Amino acid sequence: MNKLNLCESEYRFACIVWEHEPLGSGDLVKHCHEKLGWKKSTTYTVLKKLCEKGVLKNENAIVSALVKREQVQKFESEQFLSKTFDGSLPQFIASFMSDKKLSSAEAEELKKLIDSFEG
Repeated sequence: MNKLNLCESEYRFACIVWEHEPLGSGDLVKHCHEKLGWKKSTTYTVLKKLCEKGVLKNENAIVSALVKREQVQKFESEQFLSKTFDGSLPQFIASFMSDKKLSSAEAEELKKLIDSFEG
């Protein structure tokens, strides 16, 4: 099982940790109640699961991430691209942009981004 493969609720939970880390487990319970509507028991269940996966750590009731948000986003993006578009970034962009218009600034920003990755 790949530790970067998070379900939606795990990802939303991890986002709370990434935004506030390091944070006490009591504060985590409060944030999860406010943002996710979770009870204390749900928070601790998901925390335990993500610690077992090696995504988070909980030492002395202080929770922090072992995996960066960007690592999970990269993994999820690659999985989606592979599954849905046979790994083709141009096919994904064409599909995504089929009914959208870019502003000149957005188009220029994308051009610069692409240029920065050219070999």
